[in-house]
Amino acid sequence: MSVSLVLLIVMAVLYACGIYLLLERSMTRVLLGFLLVGNATNLLILIMGGVAGVAPIVEDGVTPEEMSDPLPQALILTAIVITFAVSAFLLALIYRSWRLASEDDLDDDEADVAMRAGETNIPIEELDASTDDTEFGTRAQAAITEALDLEHAVEQSRIETTGEEKK
Repeated sequence: MSVSLVLLIVMAVLYACGIYLLLERSMTRVLLGFLLVGNATNLLILIMGGVAGVAPIVEDGVTPEEMSDPLPQALILTAIVITFAVSAFLLALIYRSWRLASEDDLDDDEADVAMRAGETNIPIEELDASTDDTEFGTRAQAAITEALDLEHAVEQSRIETTGEEKK
């Protein structure tokens, strides 16, 4: 079995460019990177399928060694469908992000950065609770306010029953 060097190089370049684009902050570039990685995977399956042969349906004196394996072809079709479905989902996310923020760049969330830095004891009041950029608006702000009030009421009842304050 002989593997085409050109296909190997093209596959490696597609993987390299795809992974580079997947690591970007722009969601459009992430989508393009995912498409490149999907196509590189299809090439990998095609390369691993072996040399081209006669269709396995033909029965006119063809030996099994002369036939091509249909499994890689089925795997490539499955990979194409999966890539299409995930691409459609990513396009929906990009569209939603553009409608809400008029940009497709992802920013770091302050709570995530604090958690990464090991600051896990951050009070809820210090976390960013602005909901101006969401579709829920004041309903989300009301839910956050109710949760803070409930937490405060639970703390007050605990103090009244035990007589000691939270440290």
